[in-house]
Amino acid sequence: EPPNGWIKSVLGLRQFSMRGLHRVRAEFKLVCLALNLRRMCSMQSG
Repeated sequence: EPPNGWIKSVLGLRQFSMRGLHRVRAEFKLVCLALNLRRMCSMQSG
């Protein structure tokens, strides 16, 4: 639940901007990448 909340509140992703299963999957992968990069940065600094 915390990753979903972060994606919705911080990134503002409440619905996908792309249409089509392939494009939606690609967009979600980019969002997950952003979340993972944020986690990596916080782990290295703290």
